[in-house]
Amino acid sequence: MRIINEKQLGIGEILGQLRSTRSDSADVKERVLEIMEDVKKRGDKALFELTARFDKAQLETLKVSPEEIAAAYGKVDKSLVQALKRAQENIAKFHKTTFCKKGPKIETQKGVNVWQEFRPIENVGFYVPGGTAAYPSTVLMLGVPANLAGCKKIVMCSPPLPNGEINPSILVAADLCGITDIFKVGGAQAVAAMAYGTETIPKVYKIFGPGNQYVSTAKMLVYGQVDIDMPAGPSEVLIIADESAKPSSVAGDLLSQLEHGTDSQAVLVTFSEDFAREVIKEMQKQMQNLPRREIIEESFAKSFAVVVDSVKKAVEVANEYAPEHLEIVMRTAKSENAILAQINNAGSVFLGKWASEPVGDYVSGSNHTLPTSGYAKMFSGLSASSFGKYMQIQRISKGGLEKLRKTVEVIAGYEGLQAHAAAVTNRFKK
Repeated sequence: MRIINEKQLGIGEILGQLRSTRSDSADVKERVLEIMEDVKKRGDKALFELTARFDKAQLETLKVSPEEIAAAYGKVDKSLVQALKRAQENIAKFHKTTFCKKGPKIETQKGVNVWQEFRPIENVGFYVPGGTAAYPSTVLMLGVPANLAGCKKIVMCSPPLPNGEINPSILVAADLCGITDIFKVGGAQAVAAMAYGTETIPKVYKIFGPGNQYVSTAKMLVYGQVDIDMPAGPSEVLIIADESAKPSSVAGDLLSQLEHGTDSQAVLVTFSEDFAREVIKEMQKQMQNLPRREIIEESFAKSFAVVVDSVKKAVEVANEYAPEHLEIVMRTAKSENAILAQINNAGSVFLGKWASEPVGDYVSGSNHTLPTSGYAKMFSGLSASSFGKYMQIQRISKGGLEKLRKTVEVIAGYEGLQAHAAAVTNRFKK
């Protein structure tokens, strides 16, 4: 983890270094296109071959059976099942508040009422990461809001283990959410299968879920043929902290994101180089006892501590970096709130020394499917409204149309759309 001091480098150059470190590999898009074209042409046959190549699993069938789902409960601790249920409850409590099924009727003109109504997307697809780590929490983060929205059909893909099974914790979480159409497919090939459809895997209308560079790139490439939630790639966290923060706590939260994968990134923005060195020292100490140390060491090398001389510059770095997760840890809540008021670009924000980022990953109720790689500048985190769309509706009386008739006729005439004008004018002819 490198220390960059704003006194030596300008903010622009610092941001350039942060961006270049988290940029995609140049050859990812080309390789993803090859995989997707293969799935589009050969369907299930391509999926079996790609699963054998990338996941080392020789499969006889792609779909998870009901028996496999039932057996999964016997392969996980009861404490995990209870923890997942607790998380499910909190996620539901929060996400119930994030969308409105029917908006208020607005009378824009006497006799003209306009409103909007929510409708679920009928067929949705989930991508749940596997491989180096299993994420049953991601299943809840997708499944709970999808159920609240009322999606009729949910298709879920997750990479299998070499023994041909999906991690049982993922199956348990899926069962808690009532998901039964589960397939043993990972990577870009899973995204292609859900986007195009194969003999076994149904085509969906929108694909949700985080993944590595290959998954994120595949989602971007199918956008337009299907909708996607957001570009959600390698994990990242940025922490703004002053010297009142506990170095060991800051270090722990930075490490929590670095263990996701070798392409993850952690950024500390602080006001003291001595504090930055203390945090880095703590990170080096704590990672020695972590089982995913090798992964952390690689992502640690791609991470930075940025030293600035003002809150204004800290905010500038945060907004330009647009992190997936942002922690703000200052001496007072007032100072934290003052910084929050200036933050425009972040997926999920954690305020104060007790708001540890992993709590948001699991059980605070907020969603952990968030925009990464700077996409928080234009994308929001996942919510129940992400699983549907709003129809705009209007009811117009004769009197209402009479009041608007002239306006329609003038604008339509200017645009040369005489049929538009006539559609209104003819209603008043005897």
